[in-house]
Amino acid sequence: MIKKKYGQHFLINKEICKQITEKLTFKKYNELIEIGPGKGALTKFIDCKNTTLIEIDDDCVKYLKNKFPKFKNKIIQKDFLKLENKYFQNKKIGVIGNFPYNISSQIVFKIIENKKNIFEVVGMFQKELAERICSKEGSKKYGIISVLTQLHYNVEYLFEVDPNQFFPKPKVMSAVIRLQKKEKINYKINEKKIKQILKTSFNQRRKKLKNSLSKINFHLEKENNIFDKRPEQLNLEEFIFLSQNMKNEI
Repeated sequence: MIKKKYGQHFLINKEICKQITEKLTFKKYNELIEIGPGKGALTKFIDCKNTTLIEIDDDCVKYLKNKFPKFKNKIIQKDFLKLENKYFQNKKIGVIGNFPYNISSQIVFKIIENKKNIFEVVGMFQKELAERICSKEGSKKYGIISVLTQLHYNVEYLFEVDPNQFFPKPKVMSAVIRLQKKEKINYKINEKKIKQILKTSFNQRRKKLKNSLSKINFHLEKENNIFDKRPEQLNLEEFIFLSQNMKNEI
């Protein structure tokens, strides 16, 4: 039975399921987490022995245990968002899933929180969110989630999936993207400062930074050209530059 509260849309095209799992590279990690496996559409194509399934729906958990006995003791019945961050510590993890659309942005932020231990993500998202995550500066879709993801991951927009491939059919298009942890990051990031700059500027995205960030003090002259830009015009390096020159203690 479909449970709307979990945002369930089960992928029913086996070829697409197989195609999604084939996008996993297993580079630099040896453990896989599948978020929201549902009835195991992706699970059946996962070869990684060290795989954990995280599923909140008790009916789906019972089904998975019967259908995939090899994963019987590797199922965690829990909301992924409530999984304690210490679970990821001292691990090298990949993540895959047909993510519930109602919490998929929160899933991305949870992944970013645990970026030290999550090396790759292959996920199905609502197309609009997938585009936001992968968008670059200059795009109207470029925003907080774009910057925070791309600070730590290389992002790839892989392919789109139409509603007819799901049951029940969603009202929107879907898209599969891949995140791969950047091997070398040549910049220091103060997470609190950059999040404050992003939130403050993108919440007033039509304003120039000299207006939206007027209450934040910087080690920069107000005449600096960067303040004549709007947030969607700044690349990653410019947001990092601002955070590194921010005076305010948080």
